Amino acid sequence: MKKRSASRRSGSGADRKPAGARRGESLLDTAYNEIKLRIITCRYRPGEVLSEAAISEELKIGRTPIHQAIHRLMMDDLVSILPRKGVMVRPVSLDEAMEIIGVRLVTEGYCARLAAERADDTELQRLREILDESEEAAETRDVEQLMLLDREFHDTLARSARNKVLADTLRNLHERSLRFWFISLRDPDHHRRVLTQHRAIVDALQSRKPEAAEFAMREHINAFQRNVTQQV
Repeated sequence: MKKRSASRRSGSGADRKPAGARRGESLLDTAYNEIKLRIITCRYRPGEVLSEAAISEELKIGRTPIHQAIHRLMMDDLVSILPRKGVMVRPVSLDEAMEIIGVRLVTEGYCARLAAERADDTELQRLREILDESEEAAETRDVEQLMLLDREFHDTLARSARNKVLADTLRNLHERSLRFWFISLRDPDHHRRVLTQHRAIVDALQSRKPEAAEFAMREHINAFQRNVTQQV
């Protein structure tokens, strides 16, 4: 498989300020966030072999932070380092997706139950705002924005459960799910169904109904499983 050349991606964001860059953020964190975003959104395709030098030129970030970011992504199981060949984006696997989904059914259902009891008004308001922003992104078919809002939705819900260990676990699981989420959007109606499912979850949270929140979350993840099975 051919390695990516630096010029091949000149129109995909190499000439803009990295989206992951935030005030006070280190170059390592920026490199990590930017490469991960490209993997999650399949701009770096499953099975593709990358060059650290080309990534460095694309992101306008030095080789050392890129090298360190690659090793962090390897720990996340998003890339593999191939001796004398380069960095390979890990292929997607239906078996892996089913394992992730199985764990999410248990942990994220429990999280929704806790959030129905513990979420404060600010968090519930933010979840509603995310739904409204997702509606706007759906209208314009902005798939990348929908994915980012989906990630924020689940992160906000996880924080509202007031269990840091659970939130950290769910963040890892959800981010490992995002490539499958992105691929599943080959189904043009999928994002509309996701919005309906998210609204059911938020309605249950606002009604302070733990069992209903857990049920709505499990229905959401089961629907994701069915869609991934069809698309991967």
